[in-house]
Amino acid sequence: MEGLLHASIQVILPNTIFFLVGGTVLGVILGAIPGVTGAMGIALMLPLTFYMSLGNALTLMVSMYVGAIAGGLVTAILLRIPGEPSSIVTTFDGFPMARKGQPGRALGYAVGAALFGGLVSWVALVALTYPLSEIAAHLRPFDILALVMMALVLIAALGQGSIAKGLVAGLLGILVSMPGTDPSTGALRLTLGFHDMDAGFSTLSVLIGAYAVAQVLSDTIEIERKVETVATTAGSMWITMAEWRQQGWNLIRSSLIGTWVGIMPGIGATVGSLTSYTVAKMLSRTPEKFGTGHPEGIVASECGNNATVGGALVPMIAMGIPGSVTDVFLLAALIIHGLQPGPLLFTQNPDIVYIIFSACLISHFVLFAVMTVGIRYLIKLTTVPVWYLFPIILLFCLIGTFAENNRVFDVFIMLGFAVVGFAMEKTGFSLGAFVIGFILGPITEKSLRAGLTLSDGSYLDLFMHPVSGVCVVLAAAMFVFSLRSQYRLNKQAADRAMAGVVEE
Repeated sequence: MEGLLHASIQVILPNTIFFLVGGTVLGVILGAIPGVTGAMGIALMLPLTFYMSLGNALTLMVSMYVGAIAGGLVTAILLRIPGEPSSIVTTFDGFPMARKGQPGRALGYAVGAALFGGLVSWVALVALTYPLSEIAAHLRPFDILALVMMALVLIAALGQGSIAKGLVAGLLGILVSMPGTDPSTGALRLTLGFHDMDAGFSTLSVLIGAYAVAQVLSDTIEIERKVETVATTAGSMWITMAEWRQQGWNLIRSSLIGTWVGIMPGIGATVGSLTSYTVAKMLSRTPEKFGTGHPEGIVASECGNNATVGGALVPMIAMGIPGSVTDVFLLAALIIHGLQPGPLLFTQNPDIVYIIFSACLISHFVLFAVMTVGIRYLIKLTTVPVWYLFPIILLFCLIGTFAENNRVFDVFIMLGFAVVGFAMEKTGFSLGAFVIGFILGPITEKSLRAGLTLSDGSYLDLFMHPVSGVCVVLAAAMFVFSLRSQYRLNKQAADRAMAGVVEE
């Protein structure tokens, strides 16, 4: 606790509080503007971390993460367009309540639930990270490999599109991480004769290209889309304590669900929000009210959505496995500054871990203040034409990519992966699985080689120990279950299509 208190004091010092408040505000703004995501903004900020201390860099990125996840609720409620993909479930009840002339009330429920969910997940973050890192420090190389395998299958199974496409995307990400110098022999591999490839693909070029630039390309196609707006009133965002007490069990349950979903690697806030909403509707005494502007739906969605933030940070800090796509950029920041995320981070750099804890906690309170005091200004952001923003975003992408190594080659790599990311999104391949596979590629290879060395080249050792064996079995079970579920869905869709043809 002493380390956490010291880090909290450090975070609120003048030279750091600027990055925390600025990051939270910027995250909220990016989350509130349709067509611009928080992950895109964090990707653009990554090059700027070269010139910051690691503490300030992580404070900025964590606070942006917190702000962006919640910022999407503004457009979800007022325009029925989620500023963040994870806020899509909030549109189910938030927009109908706003159309009833109660936009302030809808925003009040959403902002309060976001704060509660974030604080519950922060408690889990502090309570679980150290014990999990202690356990992870004693894992064998094959245990780490099995955990990575399970994470990739989990991402593919619960992501968009088919599980096969998800796995292909993850494996493609691992393949992209392999060019450069072999970590075991020091020999060059897969460089195709380009000396610029001797160090492999630049992490920044791949992430910015595949995520930020590809997102701009995708949104440009729909730049003229029409939106249905709702006129805002001077309705108060104040929700009475009696009304919050009615939502007590819903708040706790949805926060715990969101935290648990966040801890599961690579799934993300969208699943946390949807799962919390579904459970709330199933257990509600009035399920028929969901979708009509029901407070329970708004609370469940935003609690589950924001609770994934703290949950997703747990595996990132404890095991070096990103809990969400946004955590990939936090991992990249640690690596860029010469730190190795994972079990030893707590032992070797506890001050950095406590800074992450403190930034996550304080930024939630800053978020609440920004969302309540500055909501009238945030509403105006929803009318900003995205074609004003895209040229600026692209300019920052180019500058940031070039500045890392002062090489035009990296700019071409960024543009190449922008096309790859755009194509993957349009063809149903999981971009999240790709970038997470890219980051986990070196860990996968290192664990595989170390495990084979310890087992004298035998793969049987992967199945013979409890942790690795259980993880492999779970990965196989999830794979088979997902295939069966997908087969049933495809069969039902085919039957419906055939019945439609017969009727015609």
